[in-house]
Amino acid sequence: MLKLVVCIKQVPMVSELPWNPKTGTLKRELAEGMMNPACGHALEAALQVKSKHGGHITAISMGPPMAEEVLYEAMAMGADDGILLSDPAMAGGDTYATSYTLARTIEKQCPDFDLILCGCFTSDSETSQVGPQLAEELKIPAAAYVEEFEINGRKVRMQRISDNFLEIMEMAMPGLMTIMTRSYVPRYPTLGGMDDAFEHPQIKTFNARDLGLDLTVIGRKGSPTRIINVYSPTAEKKNIVLKGTAKKVVNAIFAEYGDKIASAIGKDLKKM
Repeated sequence: MLKLVVCIKQVPMVSELPWNPKTGTLKRELAEGMMNPACGHALEAALQVKSKHGGHITAISMGPPMAEEVLYEAMAMGADDGILLSDPAMAGGDTYATSYTLARTIEKQCPDFDLILCGCFTSDSETSQVGPQLAEELKIPAAAYVEEFEINGRKVRMQRISDNFLEIMEMAMPGLMTIMTRSYVPRYPTLGGMDDAFEHPQIKTFNARDLGLDLTVIGRKGSPTRIINVYSPTAEKKNIVLKGTAKKVVNAIFAEYGDKIASAIGKDLKKM
């Protein structure tokens, strides 16, 4: 039986992103949370593996107490149990601190795992770094941006698009993959799944002391990344009115903006 670990992050709703200007971090406790979309694709990939090969899925999330909501959702979809890492000392951690915390948790709670699946990025930061850094912490092979994969014995055969080339690779287990969002469309939780998730919850909550974590390398204190400034980008628009015949207007557009249009469509307009 394969033992699968899926790392899931609760992110704020896209419409609600309150920042703390002093720390440069999100005020997660003030925004309604949701499962990070890419993590949903990773979970669906694990569920399909479980359906085909059999297995046990442990979903892990790190965040405030309300982050257990995404673990309930994961179990309603088909995950077998969940682990919540919640401690004020873990708050504000960058990708380095996060990958360290996840790695130590997996070593203690899921030491005999076969495969770890993560989303390819998160909607609230999009660094795409936690998955690869987690693999480095665990000293296991990893592949990022995987589109599809198959398991054959103790090997994973996968494909991904990299620099417009299709790559087909094999990786021995245990290993880690980050899953793209083109395939493995997440299923909806069933009524039976929701009943099991809430009537017989299998969620364990751990803090830093429970896991014996080094407090100097977790949370904001242990993060080498420093946010200098947080701001919302502004877009400036300028309206230009062109007058004259259609031919004259078109010629004026190409004369003024031909280079930008060519760059946008990837073609040399002079050769068209």
